[in-house]
Amino acid sequence: MKKFTHSRINSFGHAFRGLLYVVRTQQNAWIHATVTVAVLVLGVWLWLPAHDWAILMLTIAVVWMAEALNTSIEAVVDLVSPTHHPLAKVGKDVGAAAVLIVAIVAIIVGLLILGPPFWEKISVLIATPIPKP
Repeated sequence: MKKFTHSRINSFGHAFRGLLYVVRTQQNAWIHATVTVAVLVLGVWLWLPAHDWAILMLTIAVVWMAEALNTSIEAVVDLVSPTHHPLAKVGKDVGAAAVLIVAIVAIIVGLLILGPPFWEKISVLIATPIPKP
């Protein structure tokens, strides 16, 4: 049992180092992080129901997973093909395309879930007269 626990702790350490590598080295990860925080703050402000949170959290996770997989593809391609090769370019381009597809779908999901309650809340705020002193 001790060996199992120790290996699980090591696995989490490897995973967190991988995540830190993505965040430190990938400029798009900073965009993902900024959008993630914005979506979470907006979701709290809008008091989203649990099922909306579930969809948003899954969508956020898929975007981060795609970015991590793309980063790992790039690292492996650089390792096995240090010189420019047409197939290395294809591998990197297809990995980047996967992130792009997921990011576009995430934007659509975000607009579908956050858009209506955001618009409703903003409409109420705009329609509310400002009290005069």
